[in-house]
Amino acid sequence: MEIEGRNLPAPCVVVLVGPGAAGKSTWAAETFAADLVVSSDRLRALVGAGEDDLAASADAFALLEDVVRQRIGRRLTTVIDTLGLDRERRLNWLAMARAAGIACVAVGFDTPAEECRRRNRERAKRIPAEVLTGQLKTWAAVKKELPGEGYDEVLAPTAVRVVPEAFVGAGEAAQRQREAPAQLRFGLQLSSYTHKAGRKTTGQWIKEVGAAAEAAGFDAIYVMDHFRQIPQVGRAWEDFLESWTTLAYLAASTERVQLGTLVSGITYRNVAHLGKIVATLDVLSGGRAVCGLGLAWFEAEHKAYGWEFPSVGDRYALLEDALQLLPVLWGPGNKPWRGKVLDVPETACYPRPLQDPLPILVGGSGNRTLRLAARYADAVNVFGNAGKVKEKAAYLKANTPPGKEPPRLTQLSTTLIGRNPQHLTALIDRLRPRNQDPAKYAASVNAATIPDQIGRFRELSEAGATEVMFSLPDLDDALSPLATAAEVIAAFR
Repeated sequence: MEIEGRNLPAPCVVVLVGPGAAGKSTWAAETFAADLVVSSDRLRALVGAGEDDLAASADAFALLEDVVRQRIGRRLTTVIDTLGLDRERRLNWLAMARAAGIACVAVGFDTPAEECRRRNRERAKRIPAEVLTGQLKTWAAVKKELPGEGYDEVLAPTAVRVVPEAFVGAGEAAQRQREAPAQLRFGLQLSSYTHKAGRKTTGQWIKEVGAAAEAAGFDAIYVMDHFRQIPQVGRAWEDFLESWTTLAYLAASTERVQLGTLVSGITYRNVAHLGKIVATLDVLSGGRAVCGLGLAWFEAEHKAYGWEFPSVGDRYALLEDALQLLPVLWGPGNKPWRGKVLDVPETACYPRPLQDPLPILVGGSGNRTLRLAARYADAVNVFGNAGKVKEKAAYLKANTPPGKEPPRLTQLSTTLIGRNPQHLTALIDRLRPRNQDPAKYAASVNAATIPDQIGRFRELSEAGATEVMFSLPDLDDALSPLATAAEVIAAFR
């Protein structure tokens, strides 16, 4: 076959093709979870007297077609374990996959004829010799047809894994990182404060997270700036700490990492007051503060706290004023400042921050936000895969004024890291909602092993990211997931 060893995107359809005794079922059982495999033999046992009840074959194949159709319609990875020698059936499965918009690969089992015959002789229930000979002859023709049938790939039965789309090219990227290491900064985002020991020990838990993050090699710790949990992460009544107070506590609990918000909503505080808060954190932390700023989007939070939620245009005007005011507030002198919507008679902020300049990071991926970041910010944080990051990097470069360096590009994601495939599977099973497909959950949290995470971050680096920030959905146990993350970070040092 043409290609050996691949990460396949989830979901996908995998069509096994080859004569009897070629090793299809054994390979499928070793490579995929049992509930992903649709086997004609098992279905024959379901509708007949057993796997060898040939009289039930027609019903078994009719059921197989229905099961495959239902699974593909639900966008579930489906491994079709039959002989696969019938061209019409193969093309029908391929058409189903194409209609659902998911990948379809064929795995050809080109086992030597004598090996198939030897294995068959050792079976308790043998394929009749003349039947196996016919299958071997058919396979000789089929293996020439497979490359031209339109599959995404035709594979040999070697190392194959189904992974979230973000990790399909991770193996090659990880190899590039081993051969020519790239440097990359890492930030830990705290997006949830629920933990096993409960509210009374939250302070100790935060302290342990800070110490473990520094030991793991993180360059920064960021917190979300909200006043109750957001729906993308949890429920509104879950414990949620105020951001800048938490950062001040972390400043006393850590020695090296930068500390900032991802990101402070521009509507939440008087901007000059926010400048004072950030300057204070910078002084008390020894020059480690990062001022994250964003447009503010959570309308329900504003209503709950009785705050006005201005129009998009008004919030952009406020954000642009803030990006210009804060460096003045942190700089020398005490002159008045007036912008489009802000009027500050005295830009007094003592003590001044230790950092000069104190970094401002803008969060947001829209072009209007990126244009503001290109003009005024030191960094901009975006979501998305390597392709999106590359697109945003080009836009920033094109919109940065002459004489100014484009802001650093950072990328934020949720990241679940397994030490190995078995550990990763156990994490997914423990953390996913019971009614959610494991593959869909894995994609939503970028679940992958250490080598694949190295590959994903290498791709983001190549696309233009200088720092990757991630939240860990298994941070309930502060030490174990951070120790695992340390192995990823070490590859970029």
